[in-house]
Amino acid sequence: MPDFDSPFVHAEVRNRVLYLRIDRPERRNAFTQDMYRAMKRAAVWSARQDELDAVCLTGTDRWFGAGGDLGGRTASGVSGLDEEWDGTEHFPFRHIERSPKIWVAAVNGVCHAGGIDLCLHCDVVIASDRATFRVPELLRGLPDPFMPARLVASVGLAKARWLIFTAAEIDASTAERIGLVGETVPHDQLESRVEWVLEQIRATGPGARAALKRDINDRLPSANLDLFARVPSAEIQEGMRSFIEKREPQWR
Repeated sequence: MPDFDSPFVHAEVRNRVLYLRIDRPERRNAFTQDMYRAMKRAAVWSARQDELDAVCLTGTDRWFGAGGDLGGRTASGVSGLDEEWDGTEHFPFRHIERSPKIWVAAVNGVCHAGGIDLCLHCDVVIASDRATFRVPELLRGLPDPFMPARLVASVGLAKARWLIFTAAEIDASTAERIGLVGETVPHDQLESRVEWVLEQIRATGPGARAALKRDINDRLPSANLDLFARVPSAEIQEGMRSFIEKREPQWR
């Protein structure tokens, strides 16, 4: 297995499954660019491995993922990020959806913003009853193009609008009820339930499941990456600056 080039994404292979664990709890598992790119690389690599059936993604401690790190932090020594001129290239979402492997998200705790994006692009989502979910991007003036492309299809138009425009936090049982996650289990049963799901996946025909996954995802809309160009850059900068300075933004 290659080095996916982030100290905050741990990887190992067991029983025909690539396990990925996001491990940056001191920063609420906020995703740096190298973390996003590591997950993208994991998606590319695992897709090419005939001996793998699935990828399992989870978090650490109380956190699954709190979204992108708006402070712009990254790990020292990571090369090549400055050469990726396409600002979306490090995101793993398209690669997860196009992978022939089944991606399972085990949501162990807080899941906000980009954490929800990951769930929306995975194939099976299982949540601990301690998990919480929130779409807070608009509070910082950020028009996440991946959220509307997948959230509406998952929870319906009314619920998607509610989550996006109010930034309200919901618990795991509500997330299951509206269709954001497939199943919610007691926290101490999350690991065993995930292993049961992976066992079921391994029992299915790899060609057939890959074909069905591709057919399902081909019917979903593409993310409109031009959304960032529609928002004044000063608004985005104020939103990110206010987050870093821990104050309310001053919108113009």
